[in-house]
Amino acid sequence: MEQFKGQPRLPKFAVPKRYDVRLKPDLAACKFGGSVDIDLDIVADTKFVVLNATELFVNAGSVSFAHGGSSKVFKPSKAETFEEDGILVLEFVEMLPIGSGVLVIEFEGILNDKMKGFYRSTYEHNCEKKNMAVTQFEPVDARRCFPCWDEPACKATFKITLDGVPSELVALSNMPIQEEKLNGHQNTVSYVETPIMSTYLVAIVVGLFDYVEDHTSDGVKVRVYCQVGKADQGKFALHVAVKTLELYTEYFAVPYPLPKLDMVAIPDFAFGAMENYGLVTYRETALLFDEQHSAAANKQRVATVVAHELAHQWFGNLVTMEWWTHLWLNEGFATWVSYLATDSLFPEWKIWTQFLDEVTDGLKLDGLEESHPIEVEINHAAEIDEVFDAISYKKGATVIRMLQSYLGDEVFQRSLASYIKKHAYSNAKTEDLWAALEEGSGEPVNKLMNSWTQQKGYPVISVKVKDQKLEFDQTQFYSSGSQGDGQWIVPITLSCGSYDVRKNFLLQAKSETLDIKEFLGCSVGKAGCGGTSNKDNALCSWIKVNVDQTGFYRVKYEDELAAALRNAIEKKQLSETDRFGILDDSFALSMARKQSFASLLTLLSAYREELDYIVLSNLITISYNLARIAADAVPGLLDHIKQFFIGLFQYSAERLGWQPKPGESHLDAMLRGEILTALAVFGHDLTLDEASRRFHAFIEDRNTPLLPPDIRKAAYVAVMQRTSVSDRSGYESLVRLYRESDLSQEKTRILGSLASCPDPNITLEVLQFILTPEVRSQDAVFGLAVSHEGRETAWTWMKDNWEHISKTWGSGYLITRFVSAIVSPFASFDKVKEVDEFFKAHPNPKIIRTVKQSIERVQINAKWVQSVQCERNLADVATELAYRKY
Repeated sequence: MEQFKGQPRLPKFAVPKRYDVRLKPDLAACKFGGSVDIDLDIVADTKFVVLNATELFVNAGSVSFAHGGSSKVFKPSKAETFEEDGILVLEFVEMLPIGSGVLVIEFEGILNDKMKGFYRSTYEHNCEKKNMAVTQFEPVDARRCFPCWDEPACKATFKITLDGVPSELVALSNMPIQEEKLNGHQNTVSYVETPIMSTYLVAIVVGLFDYVEDHTSDGVKVRVYCQVGKADQGKFALHVAVKTLELYTEYFAVPYPLPKLDMVAIPDFAFGAMENYGLVTYRETALLFDEQHSAAANKQRVATVVAHELAHQWFGNLVTMEWWTHLWLNEGFATWVSYLATDSLFPEWKIWTQFLDEVTDGLKLDGLEESHPIEVEINHAAEIDEVFDAISYKKGATVIRMLQSYLGDEVFQRSLASYIKKHAYSNAKTEDLWAALEEGSGEPVNKLMNSWTQQKGYPVISVKVKDQKLEFDQTQFYSSGSQGDGQWIVPITLSCGSYDVRKNFLLQAKSETLDIKEFLGCSVGKAGCGGTSNKDNALCSWIKVNVDQTGFYRVKYEDELAAALRNAIEKKQLSETDRFGILDDSFALSMARKQSFASLLTLLSAYREELDYIVLSNLITISYNLARIAADAVPGLLDHIKQFFIGLFQYSAERLGWQPKPGESHLDAMLRGEILTALAVFGHDLTLDEASRRFHAFIEDRNTPLLPPDIRKAAYVAVMQRTSVSDRSGYESLVRLYRESDLSQEKTRILGSLASCPDPNITLEVLQFILTPEVRSQDAVFGLAVSHEGRETAWTWMKDNWEHISKTWGSGYLITRFVSAIVSPFASFDKVKEVDEFFKAHPNPKIIRTVKQSIERVQINAKWVQSVQCERNLADVATELAYRKY
């Protein structure tokens, strides 16, 4: 039996074809019993059957294998579970005959509280705490519910039956109910057999629910299930789901394959949502929308998450990755296409501009030397959780968008439809998608894309002008300032002075030189790129590379080209996506010490009259990071830098005001809260005073119009800026609000605000609070966004509570968020050593990559701090910008 331990994949002796699963969940005792009959094909001579099982008590006496060609029944001589590898090994005395047969296993398990496998979630009904039973099988936790071949390529059909279901409860699975039998107060519920699918997509939910219902134009029944009394909050998601199913049916040229789609809001849920075939499960924050208490950002999140999960019904469920190495095929594609769907439903949201957030998150993680390729080798189940990250989702989505932009919309869509038809009800690898796109486009897609998926990182393209030549040079970008040796085939796009002048080419070598007049039809002078007439000079005053940020790379301009772009920003000549890109690239280059902190502040000043949501949102995020670095590097200049940021956001804050305006855009509604939050964090007294006034009005009257949902976070953060151990009233009021609310979005809003308090003593109280039963395990991470002053308190707290944290969150991806949130903000080499020593003394295989990445971020911050301390003109620049009159 030892030969099967430590292997990344199951042996191929047997192939499952069909599962007949019977489960009997006991919601009171939090346990379940069950049996599974598995139709197998024995395809090689073997005395062993090896399948997956974890934390199940397998009744060895119940196990048998009946060969289909005879009446002989084989009983194993030995049955042993190896928990570390999640496998059940059955050893038989004699060789099993080649051919089909049925393997029967009975088992028992616990309805755990880890939000994985077959687990329990709690809710209140009529002031009484109750349990529901829920499954979360992705990536490798179907084995916690029933013994199975728990790998994506081992597709089979599933016949599910639930016994002993209390008659007042709703019992759901992937397919519609085929039969219900009532025995006293308990039901036996059996479901229609599923189409062929992977184990990680099997789902069961048993609980007390209300629902709302609609149908698509081709007759698919769609329901949203939620806690009793919250049905109205499911209506928006229902609308999005119906329209999205119709859109995808047309886009993929393949109908939705199942007769129904259920979407369920689960109170305790580790991920945002899970795309189980025909039974999609969600956190409440990702599915429910309350017209009175949810913010515009909450509405957008519901739309994009629903669109993402429904994309998986085709891309992931119908066509499934062959192994977790190809996870990005599922997640990158679903992320990209969710924007396409959301843009179709809500064009006024300009959602494609917000896709830049996905690009930036991918670039941030992939700028680390401890990043990984999109296609990452997975050698053990323990490694899988860590690749559900910004590389698989966000870099994956960005390279798909980059390829779509290169090939064209129509060719891309037609090729995708062909890929889905060819691999339906089967499995695929990355190269299968490239083959379909290559066939449909005639372009060398495989050659072009391998450099993006099979190696980590991305290039920075350096651009300069010399003797009327435009010189491009690519080097691997690292946030640490190191230089890697990667090389890519880069789709370069550029505009010169006007978006009417747009060119593109593939940069296949390390460097390339283009004749400007020949390529762009103009010449370059001191002011930038200009033609012979005054009119041409006015048009061709700048060169922008990576137009609209469709490429997954950064751009570094020589000083004159950068100055011309800064001038174009001030003159409002560039699109919002290009203004975003210049800002984001400059921030990254400053972090990597390729551009000075002072020059970055000077660039920021060009955005003083910025009004676009996506640009300002990124400007706010960058300003928080710069203030954090300044606090460590030049604390004497911090007040000047904060004053500069306050001035930077005043223009948009005054235009937006505090109260929503009739008919204002969705983006303005989201921006108002972010701008006011930033002013509060930077200590703007007028904002803090007004926030306090409105907050106290809200405390007195929850229905006051003075604190609509979009600005509540800003008011809560503002109140916490003036909270301390000597004046605890703000903290106590917010905790009281938290306890009163039954809306998950409001609870997470409050948790994130509590953590922002600058008093470390209050920070510690907040951190202790998130460990109490009052805070659901999934929501604790929101309380980790502590202030700069509270980070040492948070680190000490995490070390002191590591055993509890590991026990509660250590078996899933939430533990990675704990580590990253608490460790990454530091900026000293001493902390690098301390963190490294702590995690070496407390090893956890599920966070190895995360710890390395977090330590690297601390090193990057520490080097940046040292660099900023050496800038001689920073004090003059910061002072001048803080008090500049416009």
